[in-house]
Amino acid sequence: MPADDTPIPLKIVIAGGFGVGKTTMVQALSEIPPLLTEEAMTTASIGVDDVDNIPGKSSTTVAMDFGRITVDDSLILYLFGTPGQDRFWFMWDELSRGAVGAVVLVDLRRVDDCFPAIDYFENRRIPFVLGINGFPASDRFDDEVVRDALALAPGCPIARLDARDPQDCLRTLVTLVEHALATSAVAH
Repeated sequence: MPADDTPIPLKIVIAGGFGVGKTTMVQALSEIPPLLTEEAMTTASIGVDDVDNIPGKSSTTVAMDFGRITVDDSLILYLFGTPGQDRFWFMWDELSRGAVGAVVLVDLRRVDDCFPAIDYFENRRIPFVLGINGFPASDRFDDEVVRDALALAPGCPIARLDARDPQDCLRTLVTLVEHALATSAVAH
């Protein structure tokens, strides 16, 4: 720990496609009231945002979500949730700058939505964990089938979670930090 007892900040990005649970995960984890940039979906999104497979979706993140977790006196995690629609992806570079890693959430009913996020973090060599959010029927496929279907690198961890459950989300973050540390150790 630094001599001035300032906690070490770690930045973590929560990413993925539209409606996969990013905002829900930030809300479940944050010890402070999270900053959310959720806006009501309007008729302007008709034909732009595909909500057919997301019943009840009435709002969307338009900038970012932000939350914080104090691990102990020496470590604070800052959580940045990305917007999911491709028209907002220009913000991902800023949100990801300096991040120790990312959780890429996926809804296995809409698996194609996670490819851009996986590509983003792979291309920037930012360690990530694939988080399979527990939507209905998400347990139909075992981890190796998912890994093969998404062409994930052998060392990329897969975590199964319910984005509403703080303990599931915390376990996913621990997996991410361990993966980021192991990746960093191999790179040096």
